[in-house]
Formats: sequence, structure tokens, C-alpha cells
Amino acid sequence: VQLQASGGGLVQAGGSLRLTCAGSGRTFRSNDMGWFRQAPGKEREFVAVIRRYGGGTYYEDSVKGRFVISRDNAENTLYLQMNNLKPEDTAVYYCAMNTDGILSTIRRSDVYDYWGKGTLVTVSS
Repeated sequence: VQLQASGGGLVQAGGSLRLTCAGSGRTFRSNDMGWFRQAPGKEREFVAVIRRYGGGTYYEDSVKGRFVISRDNAENTLYLQMNNLKPEDTAVYYCAMNTDGILSTIRRSDVYDYWGKGTLVTVSS
């Protein structure tokens, strides 16, 4: 499985970016697909996940109402639309695939099997 995130960049506070994760090797539709981020000097943290087979979406509290995760099954592509960005959203963002399908652990980075290289998002104040 190969995952590649893109779409990061420099944006002013209040602005928007859309991250894209393209993949091959396994279908996104049949796996849980997540976004994580890691700010300088901090641990990698959960951002959002979209469950397999239309099972719903979940978000980290600080991004609820601002970020939207979505998936294009035909293109095997994952998106993260980020609106009203804040300086604290600055981080390297990673897409990841979880194959085990267990809901209770879906926010844990260690249960994800495949990771893409990250894309840097910088939000200036």
C-alpha cells in the first residue's frame, strides 16, 4: 500500500486548505482512513477518520465544525477540507489506513497499518 498526502502550504489565520491523500494497493472504501498531525515538539495526534463502507466520520474536538474529511471511492482518494484555520493547526499532516475495523481504538495512531509521507501546513497569525 502506498499513500501520498499533498496540499499543504502557508496560509493566514482564517484561511482554508484542502489536503489530498492518493493511494494504491488497497481500496479506501473498505478500510478506515484517517488524518493525523504532528506539530513541532509534540506527539502525533488524531485529527479525523472516515470509516469503511460509509460508517461515519469522527473528529478531534478542536477541529469539529472547521474540518471535513471525505473520500472519493472511485479515485481512491481521501480529502481533508480545513476551514477557518488557526495558528495552532500548524503541523505536518499525515494520512493513514487502518485495516482492523475496530471502532474503540480508531483514534490511536498505533493501530494504523499504512502511512503516507506528511504534508506541512503552516498557519500564520
